[in-house]
Parts: sequence; C-alpha cells; structure tokens
Amino acid sequence: MSGALSWQRNTNHNRLLTPKTGNAPVTLDYFGGSAFRLTTAAGITVMIDPWRNHPSGRMDWFFHDFPPTRADIALSTHAHFDHDALHLVDASVGLDRLIGTYELGDLRITGIADKHAIDDQAAPYDMHRLATYFGKPNMVPPDNGRSWDNCLMLIETSGLRILHWGDNRHNPPEDVWERLGHIDVAILPIDGSQHVLSYDHIAAIQRRLLPRLTIPCHYYIWNVTKQQSTLLPPTDWLATQDVMPVKNARIVLSDLPDTHKAVDFGETVAFDVDAWHRGNGLFLGS
Repeated sequence: MSGALSWQRNTNHNRLLTPKTGNAPVTLDYFGGSAFRLTTAAGITVMIDPWRNHPSGRMDWFFHDFPPTRADIALSTHAHFDHDALHLVDASVGLDRLIGTYELGDLRITGIADKHAIDDQAAPYDMHRLATYFGKPNMVPPDNGRSWDNCLMLIETSGLRILHWGDNRHNPPEDVWERLGHIDVAILPIDGSQHVLSYDHIAAIQRRLLPRLTIPCHYYIWNVTKQQSTLLPPTDWLATQDVMPVKNARIVLSDLPDTHKAVDFGETVAFDVDAWHRGNGLFLGS
C-alpha cells in the first residue's frame, strides 16, 4: 500500500452523521477490473475493489492507477494490487478485508473469510510454478500468505442480497455456502482466459447461489487494461447466457428480472477514460 491519503483530503464525513432511509433506485456502476460503486436507496455509496498497478512498477495491468473517485465507503476483498487501492478513493470509511458485519443507514455489509482461488487448470499459465520461481508466499491454505486470503462481500440493501466474490476459490467450505444463502446479484470474476475461475467453476457457483443476475468482472477492456495482464473479454461465456445488455456502465438493481440474466457491460466503464489518459500525460490523437 502507498499509505492512507485521507489526511490530505478537504472533504469530510458530514453527510454520514445522520444517515437516512430513502426510496431512490439502487444502482451499480462498473469501473473496470473488479471495481463497482453501489448506491443505496438512501444515497450511500460503496466502492468495491478499486485497483492500481503493481507497486514494483514492472508488471502494470492498467494504463494508469484508479481514477480519482468519491464514495462514502471504500471496500477491498483481498490484498492484491488489482483489488486493494483504498487509498485512491476519497472515502469517509475504509473497510479492508472486512470479516464480520458493518451497518450504516439502509446498508449492511458482511465480510465472510475464505481463500483466494488457486486452481489454475484452466488458466493460461502455471501460477504455482511462477509463485515458487519468484519466491512469493505460499498460496495453499491453511498456511498461505496473507495475499492469498479473500473475503467474500455480502451487501444487503432494500431487500437485495448482492455478493461480490472477489477472487475467492470456487469450492469454499459448506459453512460459507450456508452463510451466503440465496443471492440476488452475483458479481463474479469471469474472463475468456479463465484467469481466476473456469467456466465449470462459474456454473457450479451459479447452481449454489441461484442468482437472478450474474455480473462478470475482472476482464480485459482494450483502453483500460493492458494485454500483459493476460486477461480476455468474457465474450465466450456470455455467448452461453441469456444476456441483459447495458448501454452504459450503470444498471438499476431495484427491479430485477424473474429469470436469470447475465449482465454485459462490454467495454463501458463509469469514468471518463479519455480524460483519465490525458490527466496521466497520454496524448490522444484524432
């Protein structure tokens, strides 16, 4: 981590002093990677898994670090660079790898401790061999290093149960499944390289959760994510699903379909990509 930057902010937490209920639509905005901003009916905003590039500067996945963004709460599922840039979000509350429950206004977040995916049979490379070669911490539970922990994030608001999977393994223990229960909206890492979960893993998770919406994330977007990430678009998986296309980077969760749909955000994200590039010194020609 680069360290907390909150002391440099001119913003404050005044709007959260007396959180209220509300009747606005519950919305979800996609920011690329695994990052989403949830807005509750009362207007409370939660940014989940903001990303950055690897601090070594030698393995950039993104053209630049996460764009400046405000949220009431910043939330991270695990300690990997593409999920843990809480310091880049102007947030009143930071919840890093939450285990337990946090409540505010019309929002309840439950962090359920489990482990990162390490089954790489469908992935484009041998992650275990790479980790050993580069002297990384052990990946295999229960004696894994901290970066191979993961916390599933269950968010409840307006009667909805929304699950952000992070990069969790596909086969958590039975007590984890029991705590998750039925899920309305499942946000899962789905990309063409099957980098985190294979398509078979995804299908098995869907059978357990029975979500009304499945939302892919953690995939390649040509002007946000670099090719060296090895990620690919989720096109092949989406071709097997009943797809609900999205014209922009926002969906309204207040009126879910009766039958299962997969959400296709395509290459859209909820920030101005051209301005992001220009602000980081990248010339955009005509």
